Amino acid sequence: MTLLAAVTLWIVNAPVVNLHAAPSVDAGVASQAVYGGDVEQIERKGKWVRIRTADQYTGWALKSGLRKAPKRDRAAARMARVDTIAAHLYREPDVTAHAPVLTLPYEARLEVTREADERWLEVRLVDGHNAWIQRGDISFDDRLLTVNEVIGLSRRFLGLPYTWGGASSFGYDCSGFTQMLCRRRGIAMPRDSRPQAEWSGAVTVARDRLEPGDLLFFGPDAAKINHTGLYVGGGEFIHATAFRQPRIQISRLDDPHWSELLRVCRRPRAFTHSETQGPARHAEADGESKPTTR
Repeated sequence: MTLLAAVTLWIVNAPVVNLHAAPSVDAGVASQAVYGGDVEQIERKGKWVRIRTADQYTGWALKSGLRKAPKRDRAAARMARVDTIAAHLYREPDVTAHAPVLTLPYEARLEVTREADERWLEVRLVDGHNAWIQRGDISFDDRLLTVNEVIGLSRRFLGLPYTWGGASSFGYDCSGFTQMLCRRRGIAMPRDSRPQAEWSGAVTVARDRLEPGDLLFFGPDAAKINHTGLYVGGGEFIHATAFRQPRIQISRLDDPHWSELLRVCRRPRAFTHSETQGPARHAEADGESKPTTR
């Protein structure tokens, strides 16, 4: 009988960990992993660990930003999600006594150990230390959002800086932003714009049939998709872009720049008829290298 090698699991122990294309800080950043997320080790090389994230993306991360997963079952713990653009954590339930001990991005995961009162909750950090966070910064609600709710959520990120390889509210790139928005609808799609455009979990729709929540893909031609955004209705779409002003912004499809580059419009299959239908979960591994993003 062949014994399978044990899988080494890590937890992200920094607000955001960069995933590099090679084990070097000089290598390009392909994506990121956010605090509290579980990742799987593929290989190790000195101070570097090649990891696989929940969306099947791989890259090299500094071991200093990771911590071995505890033997205790985190699945039984009471977990909360950071629900603001950025949330401060403190050494005590007081915002005035000391500077924050940590600042975490949207979707960071925290284990709640105690509720002191209506305002403050004590959390166990990945490194085992305790800290305090205000209730208004977190959510226990993991329900899937409707299209309209996702569009409302997307507007909260307006003005955040564009970040190549970014997958957190400290800075998204185009496909990291749309992937996060779709994830909140229960749709797990590939990480990068070209694989997203080719993904079997969505169907092509005509430009004159666009509905809010549809995905837009841009590029010099259909074979070279390098940018994506989310249609919000009224001829507008929201996206993270480095064009003109490097930030998350709302643009118009009749802007000549974007109109000329639009190549395909796609609608996730679970929502081809009505957003009131129960969302289905899709999964697809993304093994392609990160394409150029506008």
